[in-house]
Amino acid sequence: MTTEKQLTEFNAADTLADTLADTLANDSCSVVIGVSGGVDSAVAAHLLQQNSMYQVQAVFMQNWDEEGDDYCTAVEDFRDASGVCELLNIPLSSVNFSAEYWKTVFAGFLDEYSAGRTPNPDILCNKEIKFKAFLDHAKTLGAAKIATGHYVQTETAPDGRVKLMRGADANKDQSYFLHTLNQHQLSNAIFPVGSLQKNDLRDLAQSLKLQVHNKKDSTGICFIGERKFADFLAEYVACKPGAIKTPNGDTVGQHNGIAFYTIGQRQGLGIGGNAKYPTEPWYVADKNLDTNELIAVQGHDHPRLHKRQLVAVKLHWIREIPTDGYQCTAKTRYRQQDQECTLHFESQNRLVVQFKQTVRAITPGQSVVFYNGPECLGGGIIENASD
Repeated sequence: MTTEKQLTEFNAADTLADTLADTLANDSCSVVIGVSGGVDSAVAAHLLQQNSMYQVQAVFMQNWDEEGDDYCTAVEDFRDASGVCELLNIPLSSVNFSAEYWKTVFAGFLDEYSAGRTPNPDILCNKEIKFKAFLDHAKTLGAAKIATGHYVQTETAPDGRVKLMRGADANKDQSYFLHTLNQHQLSNAIFPVGSLQKNDLRDLAQSLKLQVHNKKDSTGICFIGERKFADFLAEYVACKPGAIKTPNGDTVGQHNGIAFYTIGQRQGLGIGGNAKYPTEPWYVADKNLDTNELIAVQGHDHPRLHKRQLVAVKLHWIREIPTDGYQCTAKTRYRQQDQECTLHFESQNRLVVQFKQTVRAITPGQSVVFYNGPECLGGGIIENASD
């Protein structure tokens, strides 16, 4: 639970906002960097500060109201951010976007899970909070640009529009999570660590004596923390148990609610031994929303888990809309290798993606993101997948 002392620390940082506005208002090269308490934004802040053309200020964003929540690490992260900014001699303020986060990100997150889909709230958080609410806030402080510790790069195309490029470290590239950004957001953003390898970044942080140099990378959604995701989701989404069936219609187990499972999931199915079936692991292959049934198959590479095409909606293109029949690569999840594909438009907002080879565990509600070599073109939300 947030203590009175901890709240005082946040409030004290908030009072810097008035002085920041006066400091930055007349400086066309002023930058406000979002610091999270992690090593990436810490090094990004240092790199900005080393560039004499920038006057750097920092803001810590609190995106979840954690009172009574022992899992969110916002207080600890704020203290780490404060230590970094004190060492680098960068003024720090904080801002609370928890109301905006609930309205623009978390409410939709719950709606999608309730409908049996698997959303990616980090993508919407970047669009609505880190590059909208934060950008707007930084502008009120007089900032010309914002900066973050994301592993992406930007380039200016011959037509003057901004390209979103992959980060130099292929294992840390975060363009998948930023594919919904528009030209206004990208043209007002700086990504200082996009050209670095993560190992080199940590070495630099250690040489600077930043206490976060070996801090573990954050994964998943802040407010879920170390708790089980299903337990967290059950606090907000109604449980409706039902049958787990094979594609042939045999009942092999019971699920706790379709919302708590995702395509390709192995853990947590609770399917016991069945003399009729071999002892291979079971995986979620499909969801039947009408009958409230999960369809499960055995074997990591079962054909039912592999699809040849998908339909994407809610499309967003960063620079320009590709032509019908455009050939590129795509990812249907963050850690996936690029998959060769062809784009066929059914309408301006509906797209059929045909893959050269089948793709495993395509999941409705997740994002499909398109690339032309190192450039991220944009993406959309997966509506369904088929053979």
